[in-house]
Amino acid sequence: MIELTRTGKTTLAVESPVVPAAGTFGLDGSAYQGVIDLSKLGAIVTNPVTWKPREVARGPRVVPLPSGVLVHTGLPNPGLRRIVKQYGTRWANSLAPVIVHVVATTPGEVVRCMSLLDRVEGVSGVELGLHDQASEDDVADLVRAAEESAQLPLLVRLPLYNAVALARAAEDSGAGGLVVAAPPRGTARDPETGQLVGGRIYGPWLKAQCLRAVGQVAGFVSIPVIGSGGIHSADDARDFLEAGAVAVQVDTVTWVQPHMLEVIARNLGGLELTRVTGALADEWEPGIGKTMLLQRGRKSSAPPDRLPEDVPPPSPSDTPPPDHLPE
Repeated sequence: MIELTRTGKTTLAVESPVVPAAGTFGLDGSAYQGVIDLSKLGAIVTNPVTWKPREVARGPRVVPLPSGVLVHTGLPNPGLRRIVKQYGTRWANSLAPVIVHVVATTPGEVVRCMSLLDRVEGVSGVELGLHDQASEDDVADLVRAAEESAQLPLLVRLPLYNAVALARAAEDSGAGGLVVAAPPRGTARDPETGQLVGGRIYGPWLKAQCLRAVGQVAGFVSIPVIGSGGIHSADDARDFLEAGAVAVQVDTVTWVQPHMLEVIARNLGGLELTRVTGALADEWEPGIGKTMLLQRGRKSSAPPDRLPEDVPPPSPSDTPPPDHLPE
């Protein structure tokens, strides 16, 4: 078992070190059940939720970048009370533990969110998302409010460019584990409308910066660190584990190649079939395809000593599903 939070009465332990990042998987992962075996994931992190309802952002919400994408949605959600009413039973029956991502606004709203979630059977933990301008005092107030109002395991997601500066404050205030890091913000011109749009930016190029931040934070805190940012392959994920992370959160590759999330989870979880001696590089992943076919009740005509072709991935797209966009 892999402990995502510090050892104690409310330790959050999972079987796989691979988790979808907040904003990429919806509120229960049901949209991906036909593509991904959710039981192979360590946990499911929900879309960001807030105490009060929030409307979708106006104007362009997705802007393609040369090596990634900029996304701004305004964090639309009907408010935590309605979400719990609609998804509470689904969370309780989930194939993977559910971690609810709560957007930290004020200590008062954090207390309300934590107090409600503490009574929901299907919630295994909470991930507290900090705003990019949070100071050490802000972090201390928000994390203490969360920690003192519920018994749930608590993860704190730090903003990338302040992760090192805020990590100690989060740990000292009671965070059980840290997620490094939330995608940074940027501005880009929408090619269709000509408008300048601000939002969070994603892409493989983020890996180098996030990997450095993970190594720095893991070097001086004593609680578990989860790495996130720019992970598009199993090798990317392994780099984060080598840098000091106990687990990883995968984001944008889930939008363009959903099956890769399971590929990474199986790879790091030791669930791949062994590659035969002399196999070409692209013959490593077909073993996963065979396993998936068998689990889904589909017959394969390939001889037992050969690996069938992998399940073909969906066509890549720069636009994530509209119902699963982060801020």
